[in-house]
Amino acid sequence: MSHRTVSWNTLSRSLHDSRPKIPAGLLSARAQVQGFARFQRRPLVVAGKFDRSAIMAAAAAAATGLQERYGLTRAAALSTALKAAWQAAKMARAATAH
Repeated sequence: MSHRTVSWNTLSRSLHDSRPKIPAGLLSARAQVQGFARFQRRPLVVAGKFDRSAIMAAAAAAATGLQERYGLTRAAALSTALKAAWQAAKMARAATAH
């Protein structure tokens, strides 16, 4: 009968490495998107539907800030900003529904 040992350090490390990575600047990008929607008076949700042009405009503004702050490429900054913008839009739609 074979005996198998478990390396708890290896197991712990593999669990830690399998966690999803949060992109750099995601939280600040979400705050920028929410600020953009508030100050530019372009709500992300109109009549219960997403305003895609407002979401894209907010993401573009946030991406510029991410590039300056974190030195990301335009593609990486826009990717993070779009994730943040859609998160903010989903939160805004949920808030208006209740």
